[in-house]
Amino acid sequence: MVRAAILHEGSRNDKTADKKLIISLFKELGLPENSVDFYAFGYKSEFFNINNANYKELKSSVEAEEINKILFVVDADDEKDDAKYKGFENTENQLKQIVEKLGFQDISRVYIVCDPNTKIGYLESLILASLPEQKRKCIECFVKCSKMNSKNIHKRIINHLYTIAYPDPPYNFGHPHFDDLKAELKNLFA
Repeated sequence: MVRAAILHEGSRNDKTADKKLIISLFKELGLPENSVDFYAFGYKSEFFNINNANYKELKSSVEAEEINKILFVVDADDEKDDAKYKGFENTENQLKQIVEKLGFQDISRVYIVCDPNTKIGYLESLILASLPEQKRKCIECFVKCSKMNSKNIHKRIINHLYTIAYPDPPYNFGHPHFDDLKAELKNLFA
């Protein structure tokens, strides 16, 4: 049976925010989650390491014709933090280079996670951008007032506040900001 692969940030743990969102979207769209292999890369910088063990394993699966489509799901982050690997365009350019080096151009697609309006951020930015304005501003105000500038703390605060305040459903998948990601996931089975 031919399978797809999704490469994402975070750990192999099913509780990471990125993988949880993807699995939730699979259920929402009625897609066969069991037909996908997830490859967790940990930190974003690992996507740009051609010698990463995940790439070796994936390349073997592609060559054995066990994997026929690949989706990279990577945060944009903010270019101000790293002029080479962070920021939407930098991330896109660096991923194109790694895809070419791996020889995956014909079977790979890339989804860069961010606030679609600003092209900055990460999963939590996408989630926050999908909220109605009043709810979004409430969370943004709390984050700003807390003066916690660390990216990891910032992400954790947004994620926890969102989950506590809006637990059912946890994501607004009907919002247009999720349309591109939904299309990429459906494409894995087209």
